[in-house]
Amino acid sequence: AAKFLTATADIVPNWMDATPDPSVTIGKMCETFMVEMVIRGYLTGHAWREYKAGKRILCGVAMPDGMVENQKFDTPLITPTTKEDVGHDEDISREEILAQGIVAEADYIQLEEYTRALFQRGTEIAAAKGLILVDTKYEFGKDKNGVITLIDEIHTPDSSRYFYLEGYEEKIANGTPQKQLSKEFVRQWLIENGFQGKEGQSIPDMSEEYCNSVSERYIELYEHITGDKFVKEDVSDVINRVEKNVLNYLAQ
Repeated sequence: AAKFLTATADIVPNWMDATPDPSVTIGKMCETFMVEMVIRGYLTGHAWREYKAGKRILCGVAMPDGMVENQKFDTPLITPTTKEDVGHDEDISREEILAQGIVAEADYIQLEEYTRALFQRGTEIAAAKGLILVDTKYEFGKDKNGVITLIDEIHTPDSSRYFYLEGYEEKIANGTPQKQLSKEFVRQWLIENGFQGKEGQSIPDMSEEYCNSVSERYIELYEHITGDKFVKEDVSDVINRVEKNVLNYLAQ
Protein backbone atom coordinates (compact mmCIF):
# COMPACT_ATOMS: atom_id res chain seq x y z
CA ALA A 1 0.00 0.00 0.00
CA ALA A 2 2.84 2.40 0.81
CA LYS A 3 4.19 2.02 -2.72
CA PHE A 4 0.85 3.00 -4.28
CA LEU A 5 0.33 5.90 -1.89
CA THR A 6 3.72 7.24 -2.91
CA ALA A 7 2.92 6.71 -6.60
CA THR A 8 -0.27 8.78 -6.34
CA ALA A 9 0.84 11.53 -3.96
CA ASP A 10 0.90 14.03 -6.84
CA ILE A 11 -2.84 13.48 -7.39
CA VAL A 12 -4.15 13.87 -3.84
CA PRO A 13 -2.55 14.32 -0.41
CA ASN A 14 -2.54 11.08 1.58
CA TRP A 15 -2.32 10.15 5.23
CA MET A 16 1.03 8.34 5.16
CA ASP A 17 4.03 9.97 6.83
CA ALA A 18 6.45 7.05 7.22
CA THR A 19 6.84 3.26 7.23
CA PRO A 20 9.48 2.55 9.88
CA ASP A 21 8.72 -1.18 9.84
CA PRO A 22 7.15 -3.57 7.28
CA SER A 23 4.20 -3.94 9.67
CA VAL A 24 3.82 -0.28 10.61
CA THR A 25 2.70 2.86 8.82
CA ILE A 26 2.66 6.15 10.69
CA GLY A 27 0.34 8.82 9.40
CA LYS A 28 -1.99 11.74 9.93
CA MET A 29 -5.21 11.53 11.89
CA CYS A 30 -8.15 12.39 9.65
CA GLU A 31 -11.88 12.84 10.05
CA THR A 32 -13.35 10.23 7.73
CA PHE A 33 -16.00 10.83 5.09
CA MET A 34 -18.66 8.20 5.79
CA VAL A 35 -18.76 6.95 2.22
CA GLU A 36 -16.49 4.65 0.24
CA MET A 37 -15.83 5.67 -3.34
CA VAL A 38 -16.17 2.47 -5.34
CA ILE A 39 -15.23 2.72 -9.01
CA ARG A 40 -15.84 -0.04 -11.54
CA GLY A 41 -14.18 -0.35 -14.92
CA TYR A 42 -15.74 -3.74 -15.70
CA LEU A 43 -19.02 -5.55 -15.10
CA THR A 44 -18.02 -8.10 -12.50
CA GLY A 45 -18.45 -9.06 -8.85
CA HIS A 46 -21.32 -7.29 -7.07
CA ALA A 47 -22.20 -5.27 -10.18
CA TRP A 48 -22.54 -8.46 -12.24
CA ARG A 49 -24.65 -10.17 -9.59
CA GLU A 50 -27.03 -7.19 -9.61
CA TYR A 51 -27.00 -7.07 -13.42
CA LYS A 52 -27.69 -10.80 -13.73
CA ALA A 53 -30.67 -10.34 -11.40
CA GLY A 54 -32.15 -7.90 -13.93
CA LYS A 55 -31.12 -4.59 -12.40
CA ARG A 56 -29.82 -1.86 -14.70
CA ILE A 57 -29.34 0.86 -12.09
CA LEU A 58 -26.56 0.54 -9.51
CA CYS A 59 -26.15 3.31 -6.94
CA GLY A 60 -28.14 5.61 -9.19
CA VAL A 61 -25.91 4.90 -12.19
CA ALA A 62 -27.30 3.28 -15.35
CA MET A 63 -25.70 0.13 -16.74
CA PRO A 64 -26.27 -0.54 -20.48
CA ASP A 65 -28.33 -3.48 -21.70
CA GLY A 66 -26.67 -6.34 -23.55
CA MET A 67 -23.48 -6.60 -21.53
CA VAL A 68 -21.76 -9.82 -20.52
CA GLU A 69 -19.88 -10.70 -17.37
CA ASN A 70 -16.45 -9.03 -17.10
CA GLN A 71 -17.10 -6.71 -20.05
CA LYS A 72 -15.49 -3.27 -19.89
CA PHE A 73 -17.71 -0.24 -19.32
CA ASP A 74 -17.30 2.58 -21.83
CA THR A 75 -16.59 4.87 -18.88
CA PRO A 76 -15.80 3.65 -15.34
CA LEU A 77 -18.82 3.86 -13.02
CA ILE A 78 -18.60 5.40 -9.56
CA THR A 79 -20.92 3.36 -7.32
CA PRO A 80 -20.42 4.56 -3.74
CA THR A 81 -21.33 2.72 -0.57
CA THR A 82 -21.99 3.83 2.96
CA LYS A 83 -19.17 3.34 5.46
CA GLU A 84 -20.62 1.55 8.46
CA ASP A 85 -19.01 1.18 11.88
CA VAL A 86 -21.06 -1.98 12.44
CA GLY A 87 -22.46 -4.36 9.83
CA HIS A 88 -22.17 -4.21 6.07
CA ASP A 89 -21.63 -1.18 3.87
CA GLU A 90 -24.67 -0.50 1.70
CA ASP A 91 -25.03 0.78 -1.85
CA ILE A 92 -25.98 4.44 -2.00
CA SER A 93 -26.38 6.96 -4.82
CA ARG A 94 -24.72 10.33 -5.25
CA GLU A 95 -28.14 11.95 -4.89
CA GLU A 96 -28.82 10.17 -1.60
CA ILE A 97 -25.41 11.12 -0.21
CA LEU A 98 -26.07 14.79 -0.92
CA ALA A 99 -29.72 14.72 0.18
CA GLN A 100 -28.81 13.10 3.51
CA GLY A 101 -25.96 15.54 4.08
CA ILE A 102 -23.40 12.74 4.40
CA VAL A 103 -20.94 14.73 2.30
CA ALA A 104 -21.19 18.36 1.21
CA GLU A 105 -21.67 18.79 -2.54
CA ALA A 106 -18.40 20.65 -3.12
CA ASP A 107 -16.48 17.97 -1.25
CA TYR A 108 -18.26 15.16 -3.09
CA ILE A 109 -17.41 16.67 -6.47
CA GLN A 110 -13.77 16.71 -5.39
CA LEU A 111 -13.99 13.09 -4.19
CA GLU A 112 -15.30 12.05 -7.60
CA GLU A 113 -12.47 13.87 -9.37
CA TYR A 114 -9.86 12.28 -7.13
CA THR A 115 -11.46 8.85 -7.56
CA ARG A 116 -11.32 8.99 -11.35
CA ALA A 117 -7.75 10.31 -11.37
CA LEU A 118 -6.56 7.63 -8.93
CA PHE A 119 -8.27 4.89 -10.92
CA GLN A 120 -6.65 6.13 -14.12
CA ARG A 121 -3.22 6.08 -12.47
CA GLY A 122 -3.87 2.62 -11.04
CA THR A 123 -4.96 1.42 -14.47
CA GLU A 124 -1.73 2.67 -16.02
CA ILE A 125 0.43 1.07 -13.32
CA ALA A 126 -1.40 -2.24 -13.71
CA ALA A 127 -1.18 -2.24 -17.51
CA ALA A 128 2.58 -1.77 -17.32
CA LYS A 129 2.69 -5.04 -15.36
CA GLY A 130 0.37 -6.97 -17.68
CA LEU A 131 -2.69 -6.56 -15.46
CA ILE A 132 -6.10 -4.88 -15.65
CA LEU A 133 -7.34 -2.89 -12.66
CA VAL A 134 -10.97 -4.02 -12.75
CA ASP A 135 -12.51 -2.20 -9.82
CA THR A 136 -11.48 -0.72 -6.50
CA LYS A 137 -12.55 1.62 -3.73
CA TYR A 138 -11.00 4.68 -2.16
CA GLU A 139 -11.57 6.23 1.24
CA PHE A 140 -11.05 9.87 2.11
CA GLY A 141 -11.07 12.16 5.10
CA LYS A 142 -10.03 15.65 6.11
CA ASP A 143 -6.85 16.39 8.02
CA LYS A 144 -6.59 18.86 10.90
CA ASN A 145 -6.39 21.71 8.39
CA GLY A 146 -9.54 20.63 6.56
CA VAL A 147 -7.65 19.31 3.53
CA ILE A 148 -9.25 16.35 1.73
CA THR A 149 -6.86 13.44 2.22
CA LEU A 150 -6.66 9.91 0.84
CA ILE A 151 -6.73 7.41 3.72
CA ASP A 152 -6.42 3.65 4.23
CA GLU A 153 -4.71 1.47 1.58
CA ILE A 154 -5.14 1.64 -2.18
CA HIS A 155 -4.78 -0.82 -5.06
CA THR A 156 -4.13 -3.88 -2.87
CA PRO A 157 -6.26 -7.07 -2.90
CA ASP A 158 -8.14 -5.73 0.11
CA SER A 159 -9.83 -3.12 -2.06
CA SER A 160 -9.04 -4.00 -5.65
CA ARG A 161 -9.64 -6.66 -8.27
CA TYR A 162 -7.24 -7.40 -11.12
CA PHE A 163 -7.50 -9.46 -14.31
CA TYR A 164 -4.56 -10.65 -16.37
CA LEU A 165 -4.32 -8.56 -19.53
CA GLU A 166 -3.13 -11.51 -21.60
CA GLY A 167 -6.09 -13.60 -22.68
CA TYR A 168 -8.74 -11.11 -21.54
CA GLU A 169 -10.32 -10.55 -24.97
CA GLU A 170 -10.24 -14.25 -25.81
CA LYS A 171 -11.99 -15.16 -22.57
CA ILE A 172 -14.65 -12.49 -23.16
CA ALA A 173 -15.27 -13.86 -26.66
CA ASN A 174 -15.47 -17.44 -25.38
CA GLY A 175 -17.50 -16.62 -22.28
CA THR A 176 -14.93 -18.24 -20.00
CA PRO A 177 -13.95 -16.94 -16.54
CA GLN A 178 -11.15 -14.41 -16.35
CA LYS A 179 -7.95 -15.26 -14.53
CA GLN A 180 -8.01 -12.77 -11.71
CA LEU A 181 -6.06 -11.65 -8.69
CA SER A 182 -8.31 -10.38 -5.92
CA LYS A 183 -10.06 -11.48 -2.75
CA GLU A 184 -13.16 -12.37 -4.80
CA PHE A 185 -12.20 -16.06 -4.71
CA VAL A 186 -12.36 -15.91 -0.89
CA ARG A 187 -15.78 -14.24 -1.05
CA GLN A 188 -17.01 -16.92 -3.46
CA TRP A 189 -15.67 -19.66 -1.19
CA LEU A 190 -17.55 -18.17 1.76
CA ILE A 191 -20.77 -17.90 -0.27
CA GLU A 192 -20.42 -21.51 -1.43
CA ASN A 193 -19.96 -22.53 2.20
CA GLY A 194 -23.10 -20.76 3.37
CA PHE A 195 -21.70 -17.48 4.68
CA GLN A 196 -22.61 -14.01 3.42
CA GLY A 197 -22.21 -12.09 6.66
CA LYS A 198 -25.92 -12.20 7.39
CA GLU A 199 -27.41 -12.35 10.86
CA GLY A 200 -27.30 -15.83 12.34
CA GLN A 201 -24.57 -17.08 10.00
CA SER A 202 -21.23 -18.32 11.30
CA ILE A 203 -17.92 -18.07 9.47
CA PRO A 204 -17.01 -21.56 8.21
CA ASP A 205 -13.72 -23.10 9.27
CA MET A 206 -10.87 -22.62 6.82
CA SER A 207 -8.29 -25.34 6.62
CA GLU A 208 -4.62 -24.49 6.97
CA GLU A 209 -4.17 -25.61 3.38
CA TYR A 210 -6.81 -23.14 2.16
CA CYS A 211 -5.36 -20.30 4.25
CA ASN A 212 -1.94 -20.99 2.74
CA SER A 213 -3.43 -20.89 -0.76
CA VAL A 214 -4.93 -17.47 0.00
CA SER A 215 -1.52 -16.23 1.12
CA GLU A 216 0.09 -17.53 -2.05
CA ARG A 217 -2.49 -15.72 -4.21
CA TYR A 218 -1.81 -12.47 -2.37
CA ILE A 219 1.94 -12.92 -2.79
CA GLU A 220 1.41 -13.55 -6.50
CA LEU A 221 -0.51 -10.29 -6.85
CA TYR A 222 2.10 -8.39 -4.85
CA GLU A 223 4.89 -9.57 -7.12
CA HIS A 224 2.92 -8.92 -10.31
CA ILE A 225 1.71 -5.44 -9.50
CA THR A 226 4.88 -4.13 -7.81
CA GLY A 227 7.48 -5.97 -9.87
CA ASP A 228 9.27 -6.75 -6.59
CA LYS A 229 10.07 -10.14 -5.14
CA PHE A 230 8.09 -10.82 -1.97
CA VAL A 231 10.46 -11.50 0.90
CA LYS A 232 8.96 -13.13 3.97
CA GLU A 233 10.02 -11.35 7.14
CA ASP A 234 11.44 -13.13 10.15
CA VAL A 235 8.50 -13.17 12.58
CA SER A 236 10.25 -15.03 15.40
CA ASP A 237 10.60 -11.79 17.39
CA VAL A 238 8.25 -9.48 15.57
CA ILE A 239 7.06 -7.49 18.60
CA ASN A 240 10.57 -6.45 19.61
CA ARG A 241 11.46 -5.70 15.98
CA VAL A 242 8.45 -3.41 15.56
CA GLU A 243 9.08 -1.67 18.87
CA LYS A 244 12.73 -1.05 18.02
CA ASN A 245 11.98 0.33 14.55
CA VAL A 246 9.18 2.60 15.74
CA LEU A 247 11.22 3.97 18.64
CA ASN A 248 14.15 4.65 16.31
CA TYR A 249 11.83 6.57 13.99
CA LEU A 250 10.29 8.60 16.81
CA ALA A 251 13.74 9.47 18.13
CA GLN A 252 14.73 11.14 14.86
